[in-house]
Amino acid sequence: MVIKKEKKSCGQVVEEWKEFVWNPRTHQFMGRTGTSWAFILLFYFVFYGFLTAMFTLTMWVMLQTVSDHTPKYQDRLATPGLMIRPKTENLDVIVNVSDTESWDHHVQKLNKFLEPYNDSVQAQKNDVCRPGRYYEQPDNGVLNYPKRACQFNRTQLGDCSGIGDPTHYGYSTGQPCVFIKMNRVINFYAGANQSMNVTCVGKRSHHSRDKGKPVPEDGRDEDAENLGSFVMFPANGNIDLMYFPYYGKKFHVNYTQPLVAVKFLNVTPNVEVNVECRINAANIATDDERDKFAGRVAFKLRINKT
Repeated sequence: MVIKKEKKSCGQVVEEWKEFVWNPRTHQFMGRTGTSWAFILLFYFVFYGFLTAMFTLTMWVMLQTVSDHTPKYQDRLATPGLMIRPKTENLDVIVNVSDTESWDHHVQKLNKFLEPYNDSVQAQKNDVCRPGRYYEQPDNGVLNYPKRACQFNRTQLGDCSGIGDPTHYGYSTGQPCVFIKMNRVINFYAGANQSMNVTCVGKRSHHSRDKGKPVPEDGRDEDAENLGSFVMFPANGNIDLMYFPYYGKKFHVNYTQPLVAVKFLNVTPNVEVNVECRINAANIATDDERDKFAGRVAFKLRINKT
């Protein structure tokens, strides 16, 4: 025999819900007395308070082992890379001499990039250092902060300094300047106490070869011919030891990286030229084919003239 369950009216359901929320006979709220709720809240207050205290203590202990100025663990590259300025998305420097808009954005970027190198700024913030040796500033048990930096004056960039230059770093005349800088690596003694410099060549990239572009039968590299002549500032692309070591952003607050400017004088117009610049230093390898930025940088240069 099946017993049919009596269907409750809407009013009965509401009354039962009200009684569940607050039962005036047993003085229970949501099925629990005030004492029961007090014990539950006390338990969770103590439980989560303990977790918060443990997390805070763990973070505090960990932070005691971390320096505010030097990373404790550095995922440092064995070989610092090179980069160019003006910075472009694909490392392509394309200029149309007759089209101001094609190179004006490069000029604006370079103006901003070189502002910290102004001689007046350098004289105010940085030291005149002795060339040919590292500018070491050890702590010797007492925190030596902030570290001083050596001057790299904008005038050292010669024709590429942009100072009083109506050619806008040579971009308006088809003789553009490209700036080479080495990536910063904390406590790295670049050069291993020997002189170092940057050299640039026209060089067909491996990527271009993979695209199936033919290599001349006589073995000549067309990029080397199309690149033409160029001059470098400072002379011979030298990078002095006095700009090393670099102690980190918080220690070396006024540090300005040494630059090498390359002014291309007679690039074959309307032709894409592959350029590779690399640093020649005793302790910087530049032959790692897995990393095209290891001690070198490759970019494309095109000067369009109509």
